[in-house]
Amino acid sequence: MDDPVDQCIPTNMRSTECLAKIRVWVTRAPEDAQAWILGLKDMGFDAQAMPLMAIGPAPDQQALRSTWQHLDQYHAVMFVSANAVRYFRQANPVSQGLLPWGGLRAWVTGPGSQDALLKVGFPLHSIDAPPWDAVQLDSEALWSVVASQIHAGLRVLVVRGCDAQGQVTGRDWLVTQLQAAGAQVDQIAAYQRKKPELSLAQLAAIRQSVEGGAVWLFSNSEAIFNLKEALPDQDWQGAKAVATHPRIATNAKQAGWGSVAIAQPALQAVASSIKSCHEF
Repeated sequence: MDDPVDQCIPTNMRSTECLAKIRVWVTRAPEDAQAWILGLKDMGFDAQAMPLMAIGPAPDQQALRSTWQHLDQYHAVMFVSANAVRYFRQANPVSQGLLPWGGLRAWVTGPGSQDALLKVGFPLHSIDAPPWDAVQLDSEALWSVVASQIHAGLRVLVVRGCDAQGQVTGRDWLVTQLQAAGAQVDQIAAYQRKKPELSLAQLAAIRQSVEGGAVWLFSNSEAIFNLKEALPDQDWQGAKAVATHPRIATNAKQAGWGSVAIAQPALQAVASSIKSCHEF
């Protein structure tokens, strides 16, 4: 049986002229996409925004403000993404002065979230994360780093997103591990994910690019589901994608993408996957 996710074989570096012919759709929310677009363009790609998720503040801001006032009750806060960091920080009821991080530890799974923490003043020595060259950057990799900190009664806060109805969503693997080890886990939604409103021009551009060799950059499975819902009759067999986690890649294959590569969520790794998987 074929492997559910294609693994691409690296090839020689392509010329800048060839790279400029590769359209890369960056599907992150607008506030996250710009750095990726600029980085890929600097490398020679025709990177364009195609936001397949919309991000905004969580509806229950009072709950967030209350959580800020009780941070000293927690040993660690796990931020599921850079957006979790940004929107949690925005809800801080104290707009000036030192943030009440105290002896709190912060847990993240990737460099984007760590960078977001550093930008809001969180000390580097208090951040726990998997090595950035780990095979995968996910909850399992983070658990291998923080498991030794856990003991019965320890309190951990998980900051994540919610859906359009305000319900906390996301993978619960780490929460399950913490609870099994005796920790008390609280969860709070700092941001809300919504479906994007794609224009007729965007939908037309998507259809035209499917057979034209465009590469989709997926960093969240929800982007895949939203795109499928927007174009339910589209055949994606001729489409190419780079996914930043094996689970996302599997969802892309199951949704019909014909060629899917996996890359670490870092600019150079993504660029290498795009180059090695693209046919000229």
